[in-house]
Amino acid sequence: MSRPRLRRALRGALAALVPFALLGAFSGSAHAAPRAAWPEPVPVVSRVETADPVVFITLDDGWNHDPGAAKLLLDRRVPASLFLLPGAYSYDSGYFHGLLDQGRSRVENHTVGHPDLTALDAAGQKAEVCGAREAHLAEFGDGPRLLRPPYGAYDATTRTTARACGAKALVTWTYDLTTWGADPVPMPRLKAGDIVLLHFNGTVEQDLRRVLDAAEAAGLEPAPLRDYVTE
Repeated sequence: MSRPRLRRALRGALAALVPFALLGAFSGSAHAAPRAAWPEPVPVVSRVETADPVVFITLDDGWNHDPGAAKLLLDRRVPASLFLLPGAYSYDSGYFHGLLDQGRSRVENHTVGHPDLTALDAAGQKAEVCGAREAHLAEFGDGPRLLRPPYGAYDATTRTTARACGAKALVTWTYDLTTWGADPVPMPRLKAGDIVLLHFNGTVEQDLRRVLDAAEAAGLEPAPLRDYVTE
């Protein structure tokens, strides 16, 4: 083969290889960047798969500081998960310090201002979730391990944001047994692993008693949710 023809053949071969080299470079960085920039999404838990005879009591928000409910939690040594809003304890943190210091409850994350997280962008979600975590840590010295998104609303961004803000799982619920109207919600037969949602509202002591009685009737013991949620 003549030299001109040889040079043309080499140029053609090199030109054919360039797109593959560029593709390798771009695809390599595309795989590496998300791994560095975005944490793995946390799991979503609405009930726990377990053979242990346990049920999980969770209480949201924290606006009503009912002394009867606190006494019940302390007297029965209930390991409740308290998904609190910072504003709800800002005017009376002693109520919750008593539950944490003298009982078995733990504070978890419920955002700063109780928004629908799916209506926020990534920066907005991070401000809500990480902001609440920092407030809880500053007030109670214990950072939350679980996140309950307000209204149970979440998207893919919420799951990665939860991880970035120190949560190991996003927790919804099996049953919402909060009394909102004149009559209590009919009580289901609780099963092992069920997560019960209550709220610190005007009927919190009554609702808590009903749930504890139902758990006892089903042969179940309240257990600490943190200990049963694995990644």
